[in-house]
Amino acid sequence: MRNSEIITATQQWLQEIVIGFDLCPFAKHALGSIQFLLSEASDEQHLLADLEQACLQLKNDISVETLLLIHPNVLQDFDAYNQFLGYADGLLEVMQLDGDLQVASFHPDYQFADTDFESAENYTNRSPFPMLHLLREASVELAISSYPEVDDIPQRNIETMQQLGAEKLKSILSALQAVTKP
Repeated sequence: MRNSEIITATQQWLQEIVIGFDLCPFAKHALGSIQFLLSEASDEQHLLADLEQACLQLKNDISVETLLLIHPNVLQDFDAYNQFLGYADGLLEVMQLDGDLQVASFHPDYQFADTDFESAENYTNRSPFPMLHLLREASVELAISSYPEVDDIPQRNIETMQQLGAEKLKSILSALQAVTKP
């Protein structure tokens, strides 16, 4: 039961935060072709193996536009998670998928460099659970080419988060996480 609750909470986060606050103007369009996978890995080695399988799945299934690999049992510490991103990129290189796929990062404690941990802008990449977002490079390039002023998205997102305020955003994220607690 907890697994389905984690996926449901992640889907709700995508709807309420990412799409609801228009953080990614491309997410709503891709909504029907997003796959949510839950990794039960409890260490980095098993997570890397799950990531490899997710990459192969995305490579071979053209009906899936993007994939969220949610891993609630490993890399709870943001610094360790951030370091793992290098391994994820390395895996894409070894699999000869760099240039075809890319990894975007979301974590409950996401923190941009040179920001205070409590800064509202960190919520642009905060999610209820640690996850790795696999995207097709070609899809990203197509979306970017058809969107005016794509370079303005990060600043607009920061302003949106600041207007909402860190306390409100923390409350929303906490409510999504609470659904999965026994």
